Amino acid sequence: MTSAPRGTSAPRRASAPRRASTPRGTSAPRRAIALLRARTARWLAIVRLLPAAGRPLLAAALAVNLALGLLPVAFMIATAVAVSRLPRAAADGGHWDALLTPLVTALAVFLLSQVLRPFQTAVAETVTRAVDGHCAHRMLTATTVDAPPAALDRPEALDRLADARSAFDRAMPSPGDAVAGLVNLVARYSQLLACLVVLAVVLNPWTAVLAGATALVIRSVNRGSLAAYVEYWKGLAGERRKSAYLRTAAVDASGGKEVRLLGALPWFRARYRAEAVEYLAQLWKERRRLLLLPFAGLALVALVGAAGNLLVLATAVPPGSDGALALALTVQCLLVPLRFGVYFPESDVQTQYGMLAHQALTDFVEQAGREPVPDRPRPVPELSEGIAFRGVDFGYPGADRQVYRGLDLVLPANRSTAVIGLNGAGKTTLVKLLARVHEPVAGRIEADGVPLTAMDPTAWRRRLAVVFQDFNRYDLTLAQNVALGAPHRPPDRDAVTAALARAGAQEVLDAVGPDTVLSAAYQGGRDLSGGQWQRVALARALYAVDSGAEVLVLDEPTAQLDVRAEVAFYERFLELTRGTTSVIISHRFSTVRRADHIVVVEDGAVVEHGDHDSLMREGGRYATLFRLQADRFDPAPDESAPDESAPDESAPDESAPDREGALR
Repeated sequence: MTSAPRGTSAPRRASAPRRASTPRGTSAPRRAIALLRARTARWLAIVRLLPAAGRPLLAAALAVNLALGLLPVAFMIATAVAVSRLPRAAADGGHWDALLTPLVTALAVFLLSQVLRPFQTAVAETVTRAVDGHCAHRMLTATTVDAPPAALDRPEALDRLADARSAFDRAMPSPGDAVAGLVNLVARYSQLLACLVVLAVVLNPWTAVLAGATALVIRSVNRGSLAAYVEYWKGLAGERRKSAYLRTAAVDASGGKEVRLLGALPWFRARYRAEAVEYLAQLWKERRRLLLLPFAGLALVALVGAAGNLLVLATAVPPGSDGALALALTVQCLLVPLRFGVYFPESDVQTQYGMLAHQALTDFVEQAGREPVPDRPRPVPELSEGIAFRGVDFGYPGADRQVYRGLDLVLPANRSTAVIGLNGAGKTTLVKLLARVHEPVAGRIEADGVPLTAMDPTAWRRRLAVVFQDFNRYDLTLAQNVALGAPHRPPDRDAVTAALARAGAQEVLDAVGPDTVLSAAYQGGRDLSGGQWQRVALARALYAVDSGAEVLVLDEPTAQLDVRAEVAFYERFLELTRGTTSVIISHRFSTVRRADHIVVVEDGAVVEHGDHDSLMREGGRYATLFRLQADRFDPAPDESAPDESAPDESAPDESAPDREGALR
C-alpha cells in the first residue's frame, strides 16, 4: 500500500473532494468502464512520452530491464538443474563434476544481474531527466509564450499549474519518473512471462494460465485501488496550494524577518499542525477503505491460485531426477506470480502519481488556451501618429465593476504622456492593456490606425519597453539584469554601461561591477536598495529603447527614489527620451507637470487632458489634485505658474503618505 507522494502538504478540507472518475449515481459497470478508460488513458499518455527520452537511451534502458527480468529465470533454471543432479552425484561416490556447469552458470548469472542492477537505476534517472526536461520546456512555453497572460490570473489555472510545477520541484513524482517506472516494469513482466513459459513446458499450459491469471487479477485490483485513492487525493489541488504557502511563509527569506519580529512562528506551527491532522485523518480513512479492505480479497485470490497450482504440482511431478528438476523449477516460478500482489518500489508510485503533473500541465494548456495570433499578422508600424484607445471597455474577471467604460484616449507619437488618477482609476490597467497582458472586452486599441489584435503579439511587445511597479529583480548579474530588456540582442557591454549611466545607476555599476550577482544569497553576490533596484529597472527599459523599442512605459518609475533623485532623473529622462513615445504613470506632480501631455482618468474615462499650464488654468480636476498635494509642502506658491527652476517642493515627502496615497 502507498500513501501520498513525498512533500505533499496537509491542507484543511472545506468539504470532501469529489472523485473525478466515479460520480454519484453512476452504476457499477459504468464506474468500472470509466476507471478502465482512465487507467488506459494514463498508460497511453506515458507511452506517448517515451520518445522524449531519445531512442538510444530508451533502447539501453529497455535492454537493461529485459536482462534483469530474464537473468533471475536463468538463475532458477541453473539452480534447479543443480538440485536435480545432486542425488546422482552423491550416488556416484561424490563425483561432483556434473554440478560444476549449472553452479558456475548460476554464479555467473547472479553476478551479472548484480552488476546490471545499478545500471537500472542510472538509466532510469537519465530517462527521468530527459523526459522532465521536455515537459519543463513545455510548461515554460505554455506559461510564457502560448497561454494568454490573463490565464495566469485564474485560480483554477493556477491550481493546475501549481501541481505541474510541484513535480519539477521534486515535491512529487514527475512525468519523467512515470516514464522510467514504465520502463522498469519491463523487468517485472518479462520475468513473469518467462516463468509462465517454464510452467507451461514443465507442467502444463493450464498451470501457466492459472498462475498468470492469479498474478494479473491481484495486480489489477491493487493498482485499481491505488488509482481510486489518487483520484481522491487529486481533488485537493487548491487546498494543497494554500497549504504550501502556509508551510513556507515562515521560512521564506522575505517573510521570515516579519514572522520573527511578530513572534508568529508558534501561530504558524499550530495552525499548520491542526490543518495537517484534520486533512490526514480524512485521507487515512479513505486510504484504509480503498487499500486495506481489498487486501483481504486479494489474499484469498492468491491463496486459491497458489493452492490450485500446488495441487497440480503434487499430482504431475514425476519421480526421480526429472521430478526433482520439475519440483525445484516450478516452485521457484510459482513464487513470481504470487509476488505480483506486492508494491513495486521502482514503478508503482512513479507511474501512478508521476502523470498527475503531466495531466495538470495538459489541463492548464487546455484551460488557458493559446494567445490568438492572426493568420496573416500585419506588420507593426513605425509610430508617426500614436496609440489610440477607442471605446475600450474592460473589467477584471470576477470583479464587481468595470475599470473602463468607453475609454477614448490618444497617446501621441514621439511625445511624453503622463497618466494620473485616484486609486482604482485604472492607471496600471492601461499599461496591461497596452502590453496585451489583458484584452479589452469591447472597443479596440490601435497603433497608427492598425488594431493591436491584427499584429503578432510578440512583435508588438518587442516595440515596448515597460517598467512595472512590481518589476522583476533577477538573481543574475548586473549586466544580465539590464540586458534582459532586449534578450534577442547580441551581448553588448558598452550599451549596458550606457543604459546604466543614463538611468543614474553609474554609482551602482561602480560599486558592484557588471558581473556581480545582485543577491546576497549567492557567493560574492550583493544586495541592492530599493532605489538602486529601481535605477537598474530603468536601465533595463532604456536598453530596450536602444535596441529598437519605440514605446517606453513607466509605471510609478521613481516610487523608491528620494525627491532630489526623482527630480534629477526626470530632468535627464525627458531630454534623453526626446523623440520617443513615452507613457508615465505617477502620483507625483513633480513628474506629471513636466510631461508634454497629461491625462486625468476617473470613473473609467478620460475627464481631462492637456499640458500642465493649460490644465491649471482650467481649474478642473487636475488643478484640484495638484493644489491638494502642493499645499502640504508650501501653501504659498502660485500654483498656476510654478517656478520650474526652483527645487521641486511640490514633490511629496516619502514620510507623509496620507494625501499622496489618494493620488495613486
